[in-house]
Amino acid sequence: MFANLTNALDFQAKALVIRADRQRAIASNIANADTPGYAGRDVNFKEAMNAALGGNSLTLSRSAPTGGTSEGATNPRHIPLESTTGTLGRDKLDYTTQSQPAMDGNSVDMDRERANFVDNSVRYEATLRFINGSSRTILSAIQGQ
Repeated sequence: MFANLTNALDFQAKALVIRADRQRAIASNIANADTPGYAGRDVNFKEAMNAALGGNSLTLSRSAPTGGTSEGATNPRHIPLESTTGTLGRDKLDYTTQSQPAMDGNSVDMDRERANFVDNSVRYEATLRFINGSSRTILSAIQGQ
């Protein structure tokens, strides 16, 4: 019975962790917008959520830009951006598609990153509200109100 009550919370908690990872990746892209040769990264939410719900490890496809290293970084001195939580089996991020070629090889489009940042922030907040609402509903049922 208790498992039925917590299923919705488990789903939302996994979604919240993925949204936090995506927010971290987008913030890193924005911070490196002026770094020559930087390749933007992103989390594929649908694949990550399917992997989290299925319980299997997710191997994201990585298509390194030309001149990339074996780990997919564009320069061997780059520090790899990885999920800090590691709870959902994701240890790699996808590269974003370059929409506007840059002379310095940077693939970050600030307009797209700002839009992704705001969109992900709104969805993160909505997920928090769902968790809060579910928690209140469970508490209300326990208290008999």
